[in-house]
Amino acid sequence: MRHVVIGTAGHVDHGKTALVKALTGTDTDRFPEEKARGITIDIGFAALTLPDGTPASVVDVPGHEDFVRNMVAGATGIDVALLVVAADEGVMPQTIEHLAILGILGVRTGVVALTKSDLADADWLDLVRGDVAARLADSPVAWEPPVVVSSVTGQGLDQLREALQHGAARAAERSAGDLFRLPVDRVFSLAGAGTVVTGTSWSGSVAVGDQVTVLPGGGTARVRSVEVHGERRERAEPGRRTALALAGLDRAGAARGSVVVSHPSWRATTSVDAVVTLLASAPRSLHQRSRIRCHLGTAEVMARVTPAEGDIRPGATGLARLRFDDPVLARWGDRVVIRSYSPVTTIGGAVVVDPWPASRPRRPVPDARRAGLAVAARILGFVEASGSAGVAEADLPVRVGVPREGVAAAVAELTSGSSVARVHDVLVSTTALDAAGAAAVEALTRHHAAHPLAAGMPLELVRKAIGADGIAEHVLGSLATRGAIALDGGLVRLPDHTARLDSKQEVAGGALLAALDTGGFEGRTIAELQALGPAGQSRQVVEFLVRQGTAVRIGPDRYYHRDALQRLVTKTLSEMRKAGGGTPAQLRDILGLTRKYLIPFLEWMDGRGWTVRAGDSRVITPAGERHLSGTGSVRSNA
Repeated sequence: MRHVVIGTAGHVDHGKTALVKALTGTDTDRFPEEKARGITIDIGFAALTLPDGTPASVVDVPGHEDFVRNMVAGATGIDVALLVVAADEGVMPQTIEHLAILGILGVRTGVVALTKSDLADADWLDLVRGDVAARLADSPVAWEPPVVVSSVTGQGLDQLREALQHGAARAAERSAGDLFRLPVDRVFSLAGAGTVVTGTSWSGSVAVGDQVTVLPGGGTARVRSVEVHGERRERAEPGRRTALALAGLDRAGAARGSVVVSHPSWRATTSVDAVVTLLASAPRSLHQRSRIRCHLGTAEVMARVTPAEGDIRPGATGLARLRFDDPVLARWGDRVVIRSYSPVTTIGGAVVVDPWPASRPRRPVPDARRAGLAVAARILGFVEASGSAGVAEADLPVRVGVPREGVAAAVAELTSGSSVARVHDVLVSTTALDAAGAAAVEALTRHHAAHPLAAGMPLELVRKAIGADGIAEHVLGSLATRGAIALDGGLVRLPDHTARLDSKQEVAGGALLAALDTGGFEGRTIAELQALGPAGQSRQVVEFLVRQGTAVRIGPDRYYHRDALQRLVTKTLSEMRKAGGGTPAQLRDILGLTRKYLIPFLEWMDGRGWTVRAGDSRVITPAGERHLSGTGSVRSNA
């Protein structure tokens, strides 16, 4: 069944609480101080059934200027505003501020109740009606005609219920299939229930037994029980005044301003990009690093403003980044009430257009694609702005502010075209993928030019050139499928690249091979070969010979002619076979090598699996036997 939240607004002592009691039978003032002072200090709640049977939750808020923060916490998430104006006083300062707050919060529909009508004569009542009509003319809220009521005599209460019903019919319906979110306005402990949090569920639903998370902070809990207006329920739907008993959560794990969620897509943020609008009555412009108070959900947090393009003047609208002193939970489309740092007064509002903006650049980039467009266009704006990093599909219900079903349909529309591709669970623009592919090809071209003797570019270096780990494999696979690159083990090359020696390098290669041949069983270090190759290229040339198989490298810096090394290996294995193994000292005498040459060679043999240590000796392995029988090669390095 459809359910709505009705929230009161209006100046202090204009009869909001008395009116709620007359409508519902519930006194929403809970604290002794409220009874003693005769004013509402904190938020109160009551249940109301409208004439057509629609259930409603009524949120009664304080009207005193000292408690506007509580008023905003209560007004957040309401569907229908009940603006209360005392007929004997008319419009007052908090009437005007509350009216502005309702507009900032995006409340769509409302009803004006002219209370205390029993204290005003007809002429004065007409003047109040005219003043109220003038004040409402510029309000973005769609107001029902004012209803004259008296909580004392009962005059107009039935007409007020009818007006509230008409307003409720125009309110937007909340989706039970959306992600669950409940901004917390009260936390207390109850014997047998543990920690209890209450609030108006903004979206989605939660059931007994569900796992939930309290953000910011990240404490997790299990829903032990659910109550809606004091009645036990198995599940709470959106738009209800809800109390959740949470098992596994300490009382200190939640507070007013916390948000209870049940999906991993939610995460806290310390900055948002938002479209900020200042009231025409704001005393000054917002400029770089202006200090403000932000009310988001039930949270109040200090923030700094970074406008995208110059100061935001009173009465004007501009894009800005809001940097919060403390983490908050935000979603695309969330409304923020902005109050000045000092003196504390409402100066404007904001609509979140990116709850998780990139840290660079530090100010938001004007991007009309993220505001006021269809979901697919909104997603495309985020995807294109993210470049090669892409946007996680799981983040989109929060990032663009729509239920998962709406996101799925929009993503299907985008990926069926040519503008967006899905890489694993990330959406990336095809423009970014093409640019990443071009970067990979360009990096290979530069590498081949700088290292013509190299068989290819190491795979990890190509990944770094692409610049985004998440799409590197996809980009390389796509390039390989199209034949734009060739993958060869841990190397990547352009298809037409072949490592070859030029004429001077060929001459040097011959000289290097000759030197390696004369090096015999001792081989040569790169320092010894340095004088034989073109300036600075001896290592490149000899490594080329290694890849060609005519030379072999042992360790980081010693090279052998293939045939000389093969002779050394054969002699070593033959002696081991005859003697049943050999210690380094024995092999040193047999081979005529010092430990400087012998130990690296023996470790290389171990690495090939031809020998294995047995105490102080080394013995030949079956693989070594096969090599000795002529089925092995020394060409590849291990």
